[in-house]
Amino acid sequence: MPKRTIISVSEAKEIEKARKLNNDKVVEKWLEVLLMHASGKKRSEISTKTGYKPQYITELVGEYRRVGLAEYAKKQYKGNHRNMSIEDEIAFLEPFKKAAESGQIVEVSEIEAAYAEKVGHSIGSGQIYNVLHRHGWRKVMPRGKHPNKASEAEIEALFCHMRILIA
Repeated sequence: MPKRTIISVSEAKEIEKARKLNNDKVVEKWLEVLLMHASGKKRSEISTKTGYKPQYITELVGEYRRVGLAEYAKKQYKGNHRNMSIEDEIAFLEPFKKAAESGQIVEVSEIEAAYAEKVGHSIGSGQIYNVLHRHGWRKVMPRGKHPNKASEAEIEALFCHMRILIA
């Protein structure tokens, strides 16, 4: 049976301090695993409390030993997988914004095609909607019909009445 990795009392205090300063839920759970391991809990107990598999708990503790607390407590997964920076997106959307402000209809499909050409690969339409949302764009469509439009019969009656008056 492999030797159990031991976390000292001073290391446990450092982990507790890092846990108080942390505001990321994923890292919080990782630090919780380390604290439970430091207090002598078995992998099966930690697994029951955290929902992690016992093998993953072993990997987390081993990673802590390899990289240290500072690197361990950083979330490795970044959410910004954008093709352009915010400034580049603003510059890219500027011609479309000017066209929309001048009264032209700007379609998302046009923006999507131009975006794909600019970044050099195909993209999903959801990505374009995220870009537009990030820059405060919203969907504005011309009305198909005026809500107070008269019925066809009323319009016809009006024109008949006008023809009588003109004749």
